[in-house]
Amino acid sequence: MNLTHQFLIAMPTLVDPNFERTVVYICEHNDKGAIGLVINRSTDLTLAKLFDKIDLKLEIAPWKDAPVFFGGPVQTERGFVLHSPAGNYSSSLTVADEIALTTSKDVLEAVASGAGPAKLLVTLGHSGWGGGQLENEIAHNAWLTVAARAEIIFETPVEQRFDAALKLLGIDSAQLSGLAGHA
Repeated sequence: MNLTHQFLIAMPTLVDPNFERTVVYICEHNDKGAIGLVINRSTDLTLAKLFDKIDLKLEIAPWKDAPVFFGGPVQTERGFVLHSPAGNYSSSLTVADEIALTTSKDVLEAVASGAGPAKLLVTLGHSGWGGGQLENEIAHNAWLTVAARAEIIFETPVEQRFDAALKLLGIDSAQLSGLAGHA
């Protein structure tokens, strides 16, 4: 099972404060583990403030007031940029046809100059799992999985992303229970 370009949707039984009611976009998944970014937990930090901290000037709308997201509890001092289209940046991983993950500063420099990707989501930190760990969590009913959609990442308002991801499975969050059914 390869979960690259899938959403993980936290089940109510997942009470870890880092992941409660989150949607995680899986950027890479293989036998060594998985890396993903929480796409529905914004922070108080704006892109303009983040750019100031890394000595870049960001004055163009709409990016200057866009929030920086909490991507997960791993490497929280490091930036991760999910964007579309992919582009040619020095440290990028193409996740799907229209989505890439970049960790190098050149993508932010391109954004600051007005030549960056049309759509982006910037996080501090990421979510990571060792080999077999994510599969075990799914087997224990911690996560639902569904094929990801770029419009949920880049266009859906932050507070609606959890419900929008659930709707891809035909589930209303009011119906979601932490109890597994047994026949």
